[in-house]
Amino acid sequence: MTDFVKQTTGVFPSVCSLDCPDQCGLLLHKENGRIVKVEGDPNHPVTKGNICNKVRHMTERIYHRDRLRYPLKRIGAKGEGKFTRISWEEAVDTIASRWKKQIKEYGSESILPYSFYGNMGRLNAEGMDRRFFHRLGASKLDRTICASAGSIGYKYTMGDSLGIDPEDTIHSKLIIFWGINAVSTNMHQVALAQQARKQNGAKIIVIDVHKNQTGRFADWFIPIKPGTDSALALGIINILFAEDMIDHDFLDTYTIGKDELRQHVLQYDAQSVAEITGVPVNDIYKLARMYGKASPSFIRIGNGPQHHDNGGMFVRTISCLPALTGQWLLKGGGAIKGNSGYLASDTDYLQRADLLKNKSTRIINMNLLGEALHDVTQPVKSLFVYSCNPAVVAPNANKVREGLKREDLFLVVHDLFLTETAKFADIVLPATSSYENMDFYTSYWHQYIQLQQSIIEPYNESKSNVDVFRLLANVMGFKEELFQESEAEMAAHSFKHPNNVYLEHFTFEELVEHHYLKAKIKPLFPGHLPTPSGKIELYSEKMQEDGFPALPTYVPLKDDSGLPFLYVPAPNHNYLNSTFSNIEKHQKMEKEAKLYMNHQDALYLGIKAGEMVRIWNKQGECVLKAEIGESVLPGVVVSQGIWADQEGKKQLINALTPDRLSDMGGGATFFSGRVAVQRWQRSESLNKE
Repeated sequence: MTDFVKQTTGVFPSVCSLDCPDQCGLLLHKENGRIVKVEGDPNHPVTKGNICNKVRHMTERIYHRDRLRYPLKRIGAKGEGKFTRISWEEAVDTIASRWKKQIKEYGSESILPYSFYGNMGRLNAEGMDRRFFHRLGASKLDRTICASAGSIGYKYTMGDSLGIDPEDTIHSKLIIFWGINAVSTNMHQVALAQQARKQNGAKIIVIDVHKNQTGRFADWFIPIKPGTDSALALGIINILFAEDMIDHDFLDTYTIGKDELRQHVLQYDAQSVAEITGVPVNDIYKLARMYGKASPSFIRIGNGPQHHDNGGMFVRTISCLPALTGQWLLKGGGAIKGNSGYLASDTDYLQRADLLKNKSTRIINMNLLGEALHDVTQPVKSLFVYSCNPAVVAPNANKVREGLKREDLFLVVHDLFLTETAKFADIVLPATSSYENMDFYTSYWHQYIQLQQSIIEPYNESKSNVDVFRLLANVMGFKEELFQESEAEMAAHSFKHPNNVYLEHFTFEELVEHHYLKAKIKPLFPGHLPTPSGKIELYSEKMQEDGFPALPTYVPLKDDSGLPFLYVPAPNHNYLNSTFSNIEKHQKMEKEAKLYMNHQDALYLGIKAGEMVRIWNKQGECVLKAEIGESVLPGVVVSQGIWADQEGKKQLINALTPDRLSDMGGGATFFSGRVAVQRWQRSESLNKE
């Protein structure tokens, strides 16, 4: 590989490391060893040189004055943020000695890793770290905070995370963005939709709880009550059958359960569905007929609706729709929930679960971190946090923070900044940015695998995840050679996935040469799906075996509080979860935290536009600025963004979110919480009910 680090000036190929489906190809401009400009790679077949402001201003993040430069140890109270500089030797020796003592006293399962995909690189996100914690015998983390519910639901219908090629969606005649603010979270799918609109006259429909930027982009925006999306999909299916807008040949050849589904959906008549969803009867018929008559049609299935109590069933239900009209046989027809199945690497090799001696080691769901930190029967005595910021991102955040304050909890955080979580840490380790590492990336939307070579030197004393876990393995006395493998060796081997036919012809050397390679895909049909029947399962015996209805079914959200408003804390445009929320440029672009309310609710509560409002439930409270209008339905309030802690502001929105789990996959239920809202009075106390 070419050593780009030693080339102090020039333009170098790169890839965006953020947890975003677009995974853009980049060009990094470097002068005197420093990145001075980030731009899109115009030759990338999908992203074509267009990038978002988050990435365009990445130098603001990687060279920010607050970036961590060296290891720290706590000298103040937990949460106070007072630290002193230490060496890497002292840091890893401290960690190792504490862990050895804890393992002796409480067992290795008293240690818990906590991470997600702050860096989507396969080696740094799920490589050396997994090897280390498996060898250590630590508790296992069930990483389910994002897409697990929908992934399970989709697999019940389609067998794996396999959709159409997004590049083919320029041929679509009807495009439905369902529960995804794609302008902010999948911008290149919007660009492809715009191209289809121009060249095919494609109609673009957006179904969402909030008329956000994507809703304003649409030809038709359909507002819906949170958590009722599966009912709307079932109502559409009912009309498709009733008006014979289905492809009988496709259903007979490539699906099972057609007749059972036809009878089942009779209960989801338009009037009943309208009462459940808030979508008028006439609009339900109009939507069903548009979908039934347009070909090719494409549904972009978003993450939003799966973050409900019934999120897995929503995705299971909506993924039946393309089969009913035979869209999978058409170029530009079908759906995308995710496409990660095409780019699957050899995770058995990367993660080495065989190193874990106790095969019944406990598993802790990451959405239940607050509960785990308060468990006195089998306490978590040490937490190692990396590529994640649970103090603001995890649900029921006040409970999480109370757990992080425990004096008997040994907390280590590896990050680029002194995050809200890091302020509770005993040891803080400085992390590299993705541009300082070698790694490979696999999109979960487009079908390109991409290489990141190191472009710049590590920032001061920062180290990558891979390097940190190599160090810890050494100081813990782990002698296995696998802990000494280089990133290039790990990447090259992981390509040899024995069960992924889409990558079987590639070599790591080819990826080094070309920087990105497209999986060798073919249409799903004709073909054999990885479901038990080999077909699209409208009726699923596997679901029945697993304790779910065999047919798509609407299940209402839980109401555990009786509070009047359904609350959806959606993503915003200029942050990605908490990433960038501490950067001044991004704060100025995003401006301030707002609560979107329907004008009828505001009138009833005596709230005027621009006033500060208190939003609360038994878990906590926030104070946000009211944005009044028609962008949400009555009974619904929406905020956007995860905002950094700022003195004098109450905007920890995940203090209000439930930490119960979704119907499938142990997923998060961020969007199924309920709150009360009132005009804010400065004299009010916290958590007043």
